[in-house]
Amino acid sequence: MSGTGGNRRGSRLRRRWSGPGADEQRDPQPLGRLASRIAMDRGWRENLSGGVVISRWAHLVGAEVAEHSTPISLKDGELQVQASSTAWATQLRLLQKQLLSRIAAGVGNGVVKKLKIQGPTAPSWKKGPRTVQGRGPRDTYG
Repeated sequence: MSGTGGNRRGSRLRRRWSGPGADEQRDPQPLGRLASRIAMDRGWRENLSGGVVISRWAHLVGAEVAEHSTPISLKDGELQVQASSTAWATQLRLLQKQLLSRIAAGVGNGVVKKLKIQGPTAPSWKKGPRTVQGRGPRDTYG
């Protein structure tokens, strides 16, 4: 009878403990590693990278450029940037390759593939929900 009991014990799988080495399934992990793993598993990596570009804009492109530009949105690798003046919009278009390389160095390749730079928006003369088609206000400056 002791022979059968020995066989039964020998056939059982032995419980495996993590021991002194790191075991990613059972041992405590740093919160940052877990968050990045969850983001990768659920496909949030691109959205998080876009948030990093917008939140760290001044650090990525430099203080002078950040003072005269604002990132608006990042969608499908295209970053929409609004400049403070038309002169700065032209300057940003000339610096586009350098800005893309700075962003890639700070965040990673492929996050921002293209910059869409626009100047400041003109004031709207529309007041209220109803408007009339036409030439607009012509005698307001006389």
